[in-house]
Amino acid sequence: MAKVIAGITMSLDGYVTGPDDGPGNGLGTGGERLHHWVFGGPWTYATERSAGSMGGADKEFFDSLVATVGGGLVGRGMYDAAGGWGGRNPFPGTLVVLTHRVEDQPAPGAGFEFVSGWDAALARAREHAGDRDVSLGGGADVIRQGLAAAVVDELAVSVAPVVLGAGKRLFEGFTRDLDLEILSVHHSPYAVHTRYRVLR
Repeated sequence: MAKVIAGITMSLDGYVTGPDDGPGNGLGTGGERLHHWVFGGPWTYATERSAGSMGGADKEFFDSLVATVGGGLVGRGMYDAAGGWGGRNPFPGTLVVLTHRVEDQPAPGAGFEFVSGWDAALARAREHAGDRDVSLGGGADVIRQGLAAAVVDELAVSVAPVVLGAGKRLFEGFTRDLDLEILSVHHSPYAVHTRYRVLR
């Protein structure tokens, strides 16, 4: 049966963004340090990700994570902060964006579908994925909703060796008990990637 696999990067102190994240400032002040692993080294918004691309253990982790994915679900905040990825979905399958503002749906063929309501958005992501897995991306609110609804089968957390001190935390306000089983661990100079099975 197809799985729901949630994945996100956070700092050592549990933040998934720095302060003031959003359109024009992406992951927030200092937050780009979370994604050094994605771009193969240090980068800033000013240098427009000039570091390059992921490699080594980072790429091995990422490739294994998306190998079975047929579609995904992210929040509107992540979509806007990423600038809509330049107007084209960079991930496998159709990416459903959970939003109350469905009227500004991207053009057909861009690989996005805007859907209002958690249940409806997850159902559409499952439809798009077919018999393949669904990826559940950021932001933290979307992943917390998936965990609280007990629909997440696996959780992949990449911990970057940085302390942000402020921003948005992955488990802020999360009150449900959660037990996990470690499935795999990859590490590089930029992150420790741990993939967990969510136990029920």
